[in-house]
Amino acid sequence: MGWKEENEQLIGWVKRSGSMRSEAVEKAFRAVPRHLFVPKKLEERAYIDDPLPIGEGQTISQPSTVSAMTEALDVKPGQKILEIGTGSGWQAALLAKMVGREGSVLTVERFSSLAESAKRNLENAGIKNVKVMMGDGSAGAKEGGPYDRIMVTAACPEIPQPLLEQLKAGGKMVLPIGDLYSQQMFLIEKVREGSITRKPLGGFRFVPLVGKHGFQRER
Repeated sequence: MGWKEENEQLIGWVKRSGSMRSEAVEKAFRAVPRHLFVPKKLEERAYIDDPLPIGEGQTISQPSTVSAMTEALDVKPGQKILEIGTGSGWQAALLAKMVGREGSVLTVERFSSLAESAKRNLENAGIKNVKVMMGDGSAGAKEGGPYDRIMVTAACPEIPQPLLEQLKAGGKMVLPIGDLYSQQMFLIEKVREGSITRKPLGGFRFVPLVGKHGFQRER
């Protein structure tokens, strides 16, 4: 079985789980081969609905979790997106496909080894509208803002204030909030400056967002 057939099986599984509902997310999954974003030795597990280690104690997230977060973010063509926690680059690639050529994705990673491998992965996948930068993700990326959408793929003790400030009025942010061991996913909508709504999306477990406005330690 080739990767396309394996990917179709994965998409079918994620749809049946209820984590994938829209045509836009399904098309993005179909357009971005996950095996290009996992370590070579784990390629045979690329199309199983599991998180996989990618080095530095980090993971490429479980596909059903990625789909659920992407659905909640409600991405539109042409938008400017900030992602916190690049990891392998797979999530950024999916978002890049959804915003299209007129849109852009800026993704922030704190580990230089992962940032460099993500750049290679994105290049191998032919993704051109993603910029990978090194930095403290909890501080966001003010120079590129404000953003239509923000996704945080690491656990936060609370909503990082810089990310709220960098989100456009009317914009949306998806992030897990909790302690180092378990979190609740939230959809944050910025109604206007100084006013937000929160919608809980269920329980998840992520690696921590370490930084000035996140956790001060990894465990």
